[in-house]
Amino acid sequence: MTAGDMVAASVPMVRTLNLEFLESTADRAVVRMPDQPDFHNHVGGPHAGAMFTLAESASGAIVMAAFGEQLTRAVPLAVNAQIAYKKLAMGEVTATATLGRPVADVVAELDAGGRPEFPVAIEIRRADGAVTGEMTVIWTLRPHA
Repeated sequence: MTAGDMVAASVPMVRTLNLEFLESTADRAVVRMPDQPDFHNHVGGPHAGAMFTLAESASGAIVMAAFGEQLTRAVPLAVNAQIAYKKLAMGEVTATATLGRPVADVVAELDAGGRPEFPVAIEIRRADGAVTGEMTVIWTLRPHA
């Protein structure tokens, strides 16, 4: 089971929006949201909340791919998220997430008894390649009690 499959299986909202995990590795996660009139905004494009969920789901996929081995001792949690809507999004949109801190550094901090935090940067693009949004999610690995 891929990291994207794990996110889709454990987060019902991912299935509600029909998100497609195209790639989910520790280096990069790519998630596509098809054009769906039920999730449009007042101008006929994907609703801002749907695009937020798309981007956050891409960040979750890369976190699962990078830190899935740590699930027996820590739970990944989103701590903070910031999104900027850059251009009008129309049609299908794709989110690409990249990890902003080396996996080994995060795991070393967890090994030392810390609760590491790390950023994930996400770009949201239209089918024509234009960047319609940028998001950063700060994640943590919270050790089990």
